[in-house]
Amino acid sequence: MSKVVLHKRGSGKHNSVAISHMPRLDTIKMVEDTISEKKEFSSKNRLWRTLPKQVQYPTLLTILNYLEKSNKIMYDKKGAILWIFADNPKLKKMHRESTVLR
Repeated sequence: MSKVVLHKRGSGKHNSVAISHMPRLDTIKMVEDTISEKKEFSSKNRLWRTLPKQVQYPTLLTILNYLEKSNKIMYDKKGAILWIFADNPKLKKMHRESTVLR
C-alpha cells in the first residue's frame, strides 16, 4: 500500500492519506521486461520516461518497491536501477544438464 503525505501551506502540519492502489499484473510485467531488456537505468525518472504514458509515477514506485523486495532489481549509490535477477537462458540450460555430485 502506498502512502501519500499532504502538506498544508504555512501551518507546518501535515495529514497522511493511505492509498490502496495495487498495480495490475500486466503493468508489473511490462516494467520487468523493460528493465530486464536494458539491464540498467540511470534513474527512476529515466525508466518512467521509457514506459508508455499510461503508467503513473506512483504506480511505478510501487512496482519498483516490489521488484526490489523480490530481489530482481537493486539500486547503486547514485540511484541507478540495476536488473540482478538470474534469468539467463544459458545458465538455466547448464543447470538442467548438470550432474549432481554427492
